[in-house]
Amino acid sequence: MSMDMNDYKSKAVANWLLLGVAMTVIQIALGGITRLTGSGLSITEWDVVTGALPPMSEAHWQELFAKYKTTPQFQLLNFDFNISNFKFIFFWEWFHRLWARTIGLVFAIGFIYFIVKKYFKPNMIKPLVVLFLLGALQGAIGWIMVASGLEGDAVYVKPTRLALHFIFALGLLSYTYWFALSLKANTIQKNAVSEAGQAKLIKSRKWAWAVIIILFFQLIYGALMAGHKAANVASTWPTINGQWIPMGLTGKDSFLLNAVNNTIWIHFVHRGIAYLLLAIIIYWVLQMKQIKSNSFWEKVKSLPLLIVLIQVLLGIATILFSAHIVPGVWAGFEWFAQLHQLVGMLLLLSVVNIIYATKDI
Repeated sequence: MSMDMNDYKSKAVANWLLLGVAMTVIQIALGGITRLTGSGLSITEWDVVTGALPPMSEAHWQELFAKYKTTPQFQLLNFDFNISNFKFIFFWEWFHRLWARTIGLVFAIGFIYFIVKKYFKPNMIKPLVVLFLLGALQGAIGWIMVASGLEGDAVYVKPTRLALHFIFALGLLSYTYWFALSLKANTIQKNAVSEAGQAKLIKSRKWAWAVIIILFFQLIYGALMAGHKAANVASTWPTINGQWIPMGLTGKDSFLLNAVNNTIWIHFVHRGIAYLLLAIIIYWVLQMKQIKSNSFWEKVKSLPLLIVLIQVLLGIATILFSAHIVPGVWAGFEWFAQLHQLVGMLLLLSVVNIIYATKDI
């Protein structure tokens, strides 16, 4: 088999994976819409096969609405909902689940096609198995999250489980993207730069890992912000309700419980990590801009700075617009919150680019 044919097959598999990356980004965005519209608990059962179809009759709609009426969310929060309100929130949760099924279908069809055509090389099998397991795990975590809002006096899913669902989704996204890059992108070879340049690239890689670690905690706190609806506990900027260090950061709970349940603490930490990330990424990218290497490196080395600047501005706008939230109305806050989440994913992938670009140094 010629090298050109090998390259063609690898690129075909990479394009299939990149399609999965794009679909996963959309899926996470749909999860954000589902959360912002309060739709996540509208479907009270997990029917993997039959649940793919929406209700086809008014009787079926009434049956599902009756099941929703038994949930704490309806009884304590949405008790004034009629069937039209229910259909609206049902749509977003159903579409979120349908898109997840579609991702699974695209994965299965592509997998079968490439098996039949013998496109897979031996070194692709293990990553593909990992992808399958991560996808299955994510589906299970999603249902565990939804189930947490269907019991007791919960009117929303537990924020910690929302954070777990979100962070695993980002892990799946990053892993798929890395796998695609390994088949498609050109890496920086050891002889691509001088010895001094290689040392700088190694340093850039270490900084990238530091950014990833900090970003991991920032994304968790972003999910906790969403889960606790903590944006509007302080809808002012640059201060937090007129204070740089707000009151109420500590409570009667243990440190761990305070760290995941105290809304003012979560808000304060999320802002603080954002400033830390901004400062580190500015320094890091300015250092990387001094290093010259191949075309892939040149394309990706400035992206983290551009994206983090947009992300900070979106975060500030989200906070300021949180003062004008109107329940049941999609307006400025919801748009900025959704874009804030989307750009956060792009920031993560931009750092993955840097780690990949320096992997052979």
